[in-house]
Order: sequence, then C-alpha cells, then structure tokens
Amino acid sequence: MNGGPRRVCVLVNPKSGLGTSFSSLRRAFDGYWEVAGVDLVYRFCQSVQDGADKAARAVAEGADTVIAVGGDGTVSTIGRALVGTGAALGIVPTGSGNGLARHFGIPLSAMRAVQAIARAEARPIDVGMVNGRPFLVTCSMAWDASIAQAFAKMPFRGILPYVMAGVQEFLGYVAEPMEVTLDDGKTLRFEDPIVFTIANLSQYGGGAIIAPDAKADDGRLELVVGLRKDAPKLLINIGRLFDGTMNRLPEVVSRRFASLVVRRARATPVQVDGELVEVPREIEITVRPRALNVLVPPGS
Repeated sequence: MNGGPRRVCVLVNPKSGLGTSFSSLRRAFDGYWEVAGVDLVYRFCQSVQDGADKAARAVAEGADTVIAVGGDGTVSTIGRALVGTGAALGIVPTGSGNGLARHFGIPLSAMRAVQAIARAEARPIDVGMVNGRPFLVTCSMAWDASIAQAFAKMPFRGILPYVMAGVQEFLGYVAEPMEVTLDDGKTLRFEDPIVFTIANLSQYGGGAIIAPDAKADDGRLELVVGLRKDAPKLLINIGRLFDGTMNRLPEVVSRRFASLVVRRARATPVQVDGELVEVPREIEITVRPRALNVLVPPGS
C-alpha cells in the first residue's frame, strides 16, 4: 500500500436475505469501518458475473479488502475473484447456509458480523481446484451434488427446503461407480457412492459438518465417501452430521490428500460451493496452499 489509505470495497447482493435494511447495515459499516486511513466504497452485485467482475475491478483499482455481503454463492463468487491477488475477503453472511462464515466463527447476524470483521486479521487459507476452477468450501459428485440441483428449483431458501430437496433426490438417485487415484499412488474404487464430497473447510453450511477435521491452511483437502448400501445406517445417524461426529462411523470413508483424480462412468455436473458445474468424466482435484486471504475474527 506504500503508506496510502486502506481501500475497502463492500459488494452487496441485494437479492440475498439481509435481515435488515441496507441503510441500517451501511450505518454499521460507517460506524466500524469509516475511520481515518480507510477509503470505503459500496457496490451492488446484479448477477454472478457482475459480482465477479466488480470484485476483480476493485482489486485492479487498489482495494486491499473486498467484503462480500450475501450468501454462500456471493461469498464464493467474490472469493474466487480474489484468489492469488493478496486482497483479503471479508464475509457478512446473509444466506441460509453460510458454510465459510460458520467455519471461521463469523457471526451469522449481519450487524454483528460487520463489527467482528472490523477487528479481524487477514489469514491465508487454502483453495481447492476442480479441473482448474477454484472452490473455497466443498465440491460434491454424488447424491450430495444432486441436492444442489433440486434446491435451486425450490421457491424458498433455508434449511427445511434443503432437507426436502435431499429427500426428494435420495429417493430417485442412482449411484454410479467412481474410481479415485490419490497422490500417494493408491487407487480406491467405490461401487455405489451416495456421498462423495471433497472438503476444503469443515461444513456444507447450515450447521452440517461433513469434514470436522478439515483445516483451512494445511495444504490438504479431505475426501468423504458414504455408500448406498450403508444408507440406512447413515440416515439413522444423520444427527452426527450436526455434532461433528459423522466421520467416526465405520461406514464413512475419509482420506486426506493434496491431489487426486476421479474417473466416472458418465460426465455429470458436480456441485462446487453450491453451484452446479459441468465437468468431463475425469476430474482432477488439487489444492492451492494459502492462496486466499480471509478476515477471521480474533480467537477463531
């Protein structure tokens, strides 16, 4: 920054559930962020592409901090644009899942989050890559990916519609075999996976902790797999997903890695931070260590 002012850009998704008026939120920003030595600007994201473009433009204009006000989709879109730039991502969660915010203990109240991240320090975290496309939280390829497609068609947002989407997709989901080659040379074959998630951080969102041991900055990702034949046992123990003990079930396979290759029978979309993405049959998953700075409250 060469001694110049700190430049902070607040990018707001006006379609996300703010839970308060923007004027009230702006007063909170003005109170905690509009201080000497800080240039603070506000912009609104009109679409996914618009959010990505405005985040990139903010960095090009010298912003050292870009704050995403929105749900997981907004946070992921803006975060991807900041990967490798050195600019820090701030998060004011206003969605229904808020997986990244929950992982770092950022308050789920927008007003409290504004205050919390004003005292935060920038912490470098790893970024997962799906055939070169960044993801911050999770990537899923089985029933857990099809939920995203059903959820996108729901007229409402929130945890209940997500559960409804999950049940709907589970009843009709046809598991297909997947072969995985890990970076240690080992090859694993899963005949009927219903859960096949690669996690950079601990949870899907909404309090559902899929990879409780995932660390944000250890240069590793975590593969979590559950098979269709074990579905009754997994469903009976669904509460473990919310207390962080699902991975203790013997039916759940977990592997940590820096890179892997997945080979599938068909090219079907995968879920990447809540968004469905078209990919080929063969998928390479890698990690970029400490490639994104995130504002994390003290003690988190």
